[in-house]
Amino acid sequence: MRKNLARRWACLVLGGALLMPYMMAGVLMSGVLSGGSRVPDLMLPVELGVFAAVMPVVALTGLFLPVRALEVNAAQGLLGVHVDTPPRQARRSWQERRRTAAWFTLHLGVGGIMSGCTLAIVPFTLWTLPLPWRGTTWLGYSIGPGWAALPWTLAGIALLVVLVFAVAGAGALLARLAPVLLGPTPDERLAAVEEQARGLAERNRLARELHDSVGHALSVVTLQAAAAGRVLDRDPDTARAALAAIEQSARSALDDLDHVLGVLREDRAGRGGTEPQATLADLDALVRASGAQVRAEVGDLSGVPAVVSREAYRIVQEALTNAIKHGHGPVRLAAAVQGDDLKLEVSNPAAAREGRGGGRGVTGMRERVRLLRGELEAGPAEGGWQVSVRLPLRSSP
Repeated sequence: MRKNLARRWACLVLGGALLMPYMMAGVLMSGVLSGGSRVPDLMLPVELGVFAAVMPVVALTGLFLPVRALEVNAAQGLLGVHVDTPPRQARRSWQERRRTAAWFTLHLGVGGIMSGCTLAIVPFTLWTLPLPWRGTTWLGYSIGPGWAALPWTLAGIALLVVLVFAVAGAGALLARLAPVLLGPTPDERLAAVEEQARGLAERNRLARELHDSVGHALSVVTLQAAAAGRVLDRDPDTARAALAAIEQSARSALDDLDHVLGVLREDRAGRGGTEPQATLADLDALVRASGAQVRAEVGDLSGVPAVVSREAYRIVQEALTNAIKHGHGPVRLAAAVQGDDLKLEVSNPAAAREGRGGGRGVTGMRERVRLLRGELEAGPAEGGWQVSVRLPLRSSP
């Protein structure tokens, strides 16, 4: 209690200071309504009726004025509590307005009472302390020095102790209610969770992008480098073609890596992550960069929506990588629109090669297909490796 008492007392005094303009206006209005028979003394305590009358005005102020940020700072800095900061929204909801108004009214009401008691009791206690030594006259009543004045001193000290405990209790009450009334509303919490989910989904998408593009390039580079090493002496032309495929794959991987890193950096100048993503229109470049013998059967894909086209390109890229890794011989690539669906198929007609498992290629393809509400079959088929995909054209992730 000692640690936070002074700061919480200051928070209550702040509430009393914020209440003062309302009280002054209430006293002036009370004087006007009384017929102007007397000029109200603003420095004296006012009637409880004025205090009760201004509380609805305080609540109304909390409904419409942007006092939430001020109150959150006061609660965190003076009450010593943590208040979750909700995401900024374009418009204030009525649920948030009502919570803010309730807290604003509570803060100013309790703070006004505690501030008034502080202004009355502390000077009274200081006034009573020297009475046993000097005595005084108060309201026409003579208080002599000595034992006769001791009850006044004890009364002043007792009132001060009661005030300290009252301030501690009021501060604890405000500290308990601040996170509830000033924290995020259920709608704001839901918006924060949705924003977090969107961030996690974006990070997951970027992880898939890196895996598909860089993983594909590394697989091609590894296989083509091995092929170039085997034929370098007896077939230089084939070795040069393999090296060209390595160069093309590496350049493509660097471009994709630069794109993803640009998105992660969130370039404030607007330059990061602005390069267009690959689509089905780039299948020819993908096949050339792979360096594999691919028999492509590609139909008219111009009507495929952009979202489906981008995801389908990554699916084909990963499927082609798996075909190169897990099979050998020519790869068959088929892509065509059939009705309202996009059909993709990548397969090796030859026997499968033993490969190292444990990757996330098929998992990443399944995630993409699931987001597009499609279907995927991947694995060994007829002694080779095959990936078959159906994507609805009117589905969206």
